[in-house]
Amino acid sequence: MNSLIETEFPLREAQNLRYYLMDILTDNDLAYKLPGDNPTLGELCREIGEIEYRYIQSFKTFSYDRTYHTDKPELATSVVHLKAWYTALDEEFEVIISAFSEETLHNKQIDRGHGFTPSLYVQFHIYREALLMFYAKASVYLKALQKPVSLEWQIAIG
Repeated sequence: MNSLIETEFPLREAQNLRYYLMDILTDNDLAYKLPGDNPTLGELCREIGEIEYRYIQSFKTFSYDRTYHTDKPELATSVVHLKAWYTALDEEFEVIISAFSEETLHNKQIDRGHGFTPSLYVQFHIYREALLMFYAKASVYLKALQKPVSLEWQIAIG
């Protein structure tokens, strides 16, 4: 067992906030769009799933490909579909990470392009930062929708 599995999986604080978000949203909420050139909340939620998929693939191929986009429109319009997708992604992510030795986590690198090649361990933490950025964006939508958030959300995100 490696340190990421021992201390990070399931991605307790980071991933649980995403499930909390799904619990307080409705399909109608996913259709909400902020003014200007902004995605709907559902499109934003689909995007974080696409990002997680890209990170999973990067741990398989040791290269980060920014081009993946799902062709399933229901992932931007259905809370049920998003929850199921997130669950499948999270389970796959844990399986992938659990296969690595501690040495591999710290020494194998992922090519992210332009000469940036973080270790698998650092790549995992970059993913967690992407989750936090997603939550910050989602918070703006929640405020616009006048959705109350839990104390846990307030402490973790603001």
